[in-house]
Amino acid sequence: MTIATDLHDLTVTELASQLRQRKISAVETARHFLGRMEAHRELGAFLHVSPEVTLAQARAADGRLADGTAGALAGVPIAHKDIFVTRDFVTTAGSKMLQGYRSPFNATVVERLAQAGAVTLGKLNCDEFAMGSANENSAYGPVRNPWDTHRTPGGSSGGSAAAVAARLTPAATGTDTGGSIRQPASFCGITGIKPTYGRASRYGMVAFASSLDQAGLLARSAEDCALLLSVMCGPDADRDATSLDIAPEDYSSQLNSSIDGLRIGVPDEFFGEGLSADVRAAVDAALKTYQNLGARLVPISLPRTELSIPVYYIIAPAEASSNLSRFDGVKFGHRAKEFKDLTGMYEQTRAEGFGDEVKRRIMIGTYVLSHGYYDAYYLQAQKIRRMIADDFQQAFQQCDVIAGPVAPTVAWALGGHGNDPLADYLADIFTLPASLAGLPGMSLPVGFGDGNMPVGMQLIGNHLTESRLLNVAHRFQQDTQWHTVKPAVPATGVRP
Repeated sequence: MTIATDLHDLTVTELASQLRQRKISAVETARHFLGRMEAHRELGAFLHVSPEVTLAQARAADGRLADGTAGALAGVPIAHKDIFVTRDFVTTAGSKMLQGYRSPFNATVVERLAQAGAVTLGKLNCDEFAMGSANENSAYGPVRNPWDTHRTPGGSSGGSAAAVAARLTPAATGTDTGGSIRQPASFCGITGIKPTYGRASRYGMVAFASSLDQAGLLARSAEDCALLLSVMCGPDADRDATSLDIAPEDYSSQLNSSIDGLRIGVPDEFFGEGLSADVRAAVDAALKTYQNLGARLVPISLPRTELSIPVYYIIAPAEASSNLSRFDGVKFGHRAKEFKDLTGMYEQTRAEGFGDEVKRRIMIGTYVLSHGYYDAYYLQAQKIRRMIADDFQQAFQQCDVIAGPVAPTVAWALGGHGNDPLADYLADIFTLPASLAGLPGMSLPVGFGDGNMPVGMQLIGNHLTESRLLNVAHRFQQDTQWHTVKPAVPATGVRP
């Protein structure tokens, strides 16, 4: 394996080590990544940057490294999905509704990474209010996949995935409601993890669907994800009622554990009609690698997999309808300039501020919660959600982890689904079940498919088994090189 010589080719783990040893400075590192960001603006990955803020954070990190008070991530650059509020950077959630909004506080996830010394490069583009599977719903333009700029990077964390894949940042935060970390990680050939629901605080994360939204990470390797996740997870009960009261873990401590005898469940429903041959070939090859490493494949069934799509697209819009009612033009955010009365202000503000997909989901959600339809739709969806969770618990009696494809195909062309939102919805079929069950899930690169586009494999664990998942992914990455392959993005940029 070739040793990286450029700063952007170093992993989070390698950067942290070199910074601690004072082989490189935090300011030098920040300048390098700011230059790359500027040179590759055509990807549309970053929405909000402030070189002055970034370099001030880097100088502070250098000071802590010099006096021996530095945290585990001192000087390591990171970028945040524009769904996390930040004091020093604008937060828009990819929407005109929050254009120019600056929060008076940081999200807990942002704050914890900053306390560990991470340096913020900026805010990353995303589907509006995290609603989408292609990052084409952002009010500020689409994100382009660095492997093929005519294709989607996936969504809604498409900006995060594209930035990591193009080496514009070593790692990025993301959120996963129905697959919005795992799917873009797969499409861009990087590693992404969604922890157990409640592991990472939702405080300061602009809400889409409160019972599903979960913060997570996108990086180049499971080793990097383990280091970062150890910092950002932990209880936050005073500010987030959905936060689990469980002490933080050192997820790096169990890396390199043996997987000899590991039982990998392979769901029949994940390998049926609709899965493209190129994706299946890459996932099958990865499963064979696990067998060579001593794992055992176990056929399992998740019989309600197909029901996850209608269940999700009832529950998530219902919660979005409630959460987005706060955007009315009264206290913050966009307000229409012309209106006749209060009702008119609400209507005009929302008509101007929300995009088509957000309006579509608000209307669906309001409908299923309305009198006469709540029992028929929302209540029934919650019952089936419980059954989907039970299916997983039945499966975990037979296996330790579950493996399968992340998406039925590789990344499609930008605009490839036209005006058919159902096509985007159907692409989430393999990621939705784990989200509905609140389970941790990962995507790791396992090869390439049609058009030389990356293919990811999904690993799903039982509740609170992030350490096992990360180790299983890490052992695969020790034996393969897929996670080290990068798109042909020029190596140097203009320094700010």
